Amino acid sequence: MAKFKIKTGDLVQVISGSRDNKGKQGKVLRVIPETSRVVVEGVNVMTRHRKASMQGEAGGIDKVEAPIHVSNVALVDPETNKPTRVGHRTETVERDGRQKTVRVRVSKSTGKDL
Repeated sequence: MAKFKIKTGDLVQVISGSRDNKGKQGKVLRVIPETSRVVVEGVNVMTRHRKASMQGEAGGIDKVEAPIHVSNVALVDPETNKPTRVGHRTETVERDGRQKTVRVRVSKSTGKDL
């Protein structure tokens, strides 16, 4: 399985794809590492027709976000509100009297923490 630099809850922008979705920004709802796809809120919305059930529940039409490939999205820098690449920086933090190294995600364009 691949490891992604995009996590659930990140704000991303669609950088390639259909003209309906390109340029849209949204929050990542789900990451699917098996197929290298992410589900983004408000992007790639499909209509799903539900059949009525035998218990009397009515059928209908639902709007559902379909997954898109992770290569088609880029993380949005919170300062500039533009897509950016993600880097990592290691920091030493003291917790409970111990030194611990922690990896921090960093914006490549501005160098600020994400």
